[in-house]
Amino acid sequence: MSVQSAAADVDVDLRQLFASLARNWLRIVFVTLLVTGLAFAFAWLATPYYKATAKLEIGSRESEYTRPPGTNDDDKPILDEQGVATQVQIISSPDILKQVATKLNLDKLPEFDETLKMSSLGRVLVLVGLKSDPFDIPPDERVLNAMHDKLNVYAVEKTRAIAIEFASKDPKLAAAVANGIAEAYIASKSDAKLESNAAATNFLAPEIADLQNRVRDAEAKVAAFRAQSDLLMGGNNSVLPTQQLSELSSELSRVRASRAAAEASAESVRRALRNGGSLDSVPEVLSSELIQRLRERQVELRANIADLSTTLLDNHPRIRALKSQLADLDGQIRNEAQKIIRGLSAQAQTAKAREDQLIADVNTLKAASARAGEQQVQLDALQRDANVQRQQLESYMASYNAVVSRKDRRYSPVAASLIAQAQVPSQPYFPKIGPITGAAAAASLLLMAIGTLLGELFSGRAMRPAAGARFTDIEQVAMPAARTEPIVAEIEDDHSPFAPYETSMASERRPERQPPIAQNETFEADTVAAEQPVPEPEPKPGPSRLGEIDVDRAAEKLIGSGAARAIFVSPEGDEAAASAVLVAREVSDAGLRVLLLDLTASGAASRPMLDSSLFPGITNLLASEAQFSDVIHPDLYSDAHVIPVGTADPVRAMRAADRLPIIMQSLTTAYDLVVVECGPADAQGIGRLVGDGTEVFLSMLEADDQVTQAAVKLIENGYPNLTLVTPVGHEPPGTPVPGRRSAA
Repeated sequence: MSVQSAAADVDVDLRQLFASLARNWLRIVFVTLLVTGLAFAFAWLATPYYKATAKLEIGSRESEYTRPPGTNDDDKPILDEQGVATQVQIISSPDILKQVATKLNLDKLPEFDETLKMSSLGRVLVLVGLKSDPFDIPPDERVLNAMHDKLNVYAVEKTRAIAIEFASKDPKLAAAVANGIAEAYIASKSDAKLESNAAATNFLAPEIADLQNRVRDAEAKVAAFRAQSDLLMGGNNSVLPTQQLSELSSELSRVRASRAAAEASAESVRRALRNGGSLDSVPEVLSSELIQRLRERQVELRANIADLSTTLLDNHPRIRALKSQLADLDGQIRNEAQKIIRGLSAQAQTAKAREDQLIADVNTLKAASARAGEQQVQLDALQRDANVQRQQLESYMASYNAVVSRKDRRYSPVAASLIAQAQVPSQPYFPKIGPITGAAAAASLLLMAIGTLLGELFSGRAMRPAAGARFTDIEQVAMPAARTEPIVAEIEDDHSPFAPYETSMASERRPERQPPIAQNETFEADTVAAEQPVPEPEPKPGPSRLGEIDVDRAAEKLIGSGAARAIFVSPEGDEAAASAVLVAREVSDAGLRVLLLDLTASGAASRPMLDSSLFPGITNLLASEAQFSDVIHPDLYSDAHVIPVGTADPVRAMRAADRLPIIMQSLTTAYDLVVVECGPADAQGIGRLVGDGTEVFLSMLEADDQVTQAAVKLIENGYPNLTLVTPVGHEPPGTPVPGRRSAA
């Protein structure tokens, strides 16, 4: 059974569609002119309103000559977007508006107080309750409400400027109110600064007096502690014991170096005398003047001996006398060296004694310096406290002097200035006759054109058959004709529940399917049939039955029993699935919420309801590719809903078949009846679908062995209350769309 969409059978005839504009041009033009005239009259008769705008700059206006000492341009606050928005709210605050209203006597003007000149229409609206009585509102609040309606304060984008717009029937009043609001805002900021200065002086005066007393006490404590502890300050801003300790340490180092040098020199001279070496290499010996003169005399004697040795022998008395003098000189040099050694030793001992004395003095000064350090810490703490209080006092006094001078001179620079005064407007901003009339004409023309096109489209006159579309009779699903013999109520048979079928099997025949007839041929056949008398059909032997019921009785049974689930098994295949579709539609027409779940392999039950097999369905839900809202679709021919087979992989979906009971439970909670078409399933296959309030039906077209065996197996496997239902003879209401197949 193929399914086609009706949308593919017709096309929109654009020529016919737009020709409707030409056919209805008179109505379109009339309505357009009427709306345009009304708009022109409204714009012409409306009271003109004028709008004036004043602009403020938010920023510091402090001069560098009047700026308090110690501040600069970097210290002034910079307003961000939130700060400018805050100033906007301050400008439109009730306090500012009250000042302007009082100054300009706005409460005496009917424009701002409706009670002064209330129209008859307004009184009627108040009487019928469509408008609040203005007399119930206080006069000040009425004026403020009117001003708020006409006032617009906003921050100019990407600037620190604020625009104040005010609209009024009087252009001069509009400019006066805008300028008055700006001036009142600046005055309020100035008054706020003066109040802040007065509060600052009231705070600083007693605080300065208290600080002066505290500074005086702190400095007195510093002086008393310094005198008590005898902390005399030396050079480099340090106490005297510490400075003396430093000097003694330097002297001790110098004495130790001198002693070490004297001991080393004495040892070198002593080593030279002991080893018989030359004394010429010893610096102390060389620096002695006596030794130098002896050395000169020794050199002179050696020169004389050398001269005389050329003429005299060694034993000559004169040479012997000279050598004796030379030996005496060597002895004198050694004696002088011994004296030098004794002098150096005495010098070293003196340095050692001096060193011991210095060490004792250093130890004494260390203890004194430690005590002085502890006292210095306490003194520094007292001094630091005094300095902090002194600095705070100086800061307060500087601020106090600046504030007092500004207060006395009433100088308070405001961080706002009027950069553009509101000028008296010469042209009203409302109403604009040209734009209002043009917009009304364009809108009415467009709406009338759209309405005409939609009316033509919905009426069907703009539709034409699609290219290649053929309108033929509806091809019905091959099913038996309606039974005309009376239903056998009950037939007793102890051995088989289907005895009527066995006794009349031979007499049942299925009608053959007739070929489709063209539309014109159908009309001619109907005409001929209307003119000719219809012969009465010859009686035929009625077929035997299995005790089945028709679609109507099946629907009545489900409604009467209050069943929540209806399981349909169709052993004959896809054609028998029409029973589930028809029963679902019948129950839905009765006013219940019905859902059909298609579990057939081919989607035979859902295709007649959706005209397509490409919708997501139960396989997508089982495969976790979709949600309930994605797989539930409305039936095209009834109020029932349907879940088709879907487009997911069936193998993957069957892996999650254990979720079917959960899905069924959710569906029965949301719907009054869930109809499940299972196709040629067995008792085990429908086990997951059965629950509380379940009715099992076996759909049949012909009472053959296949149907009998399927019914017997279901009864034997736990479904004794099986009901057989057949769609044969059921005529669905309404006429299907040409070109579509019917599920009936």
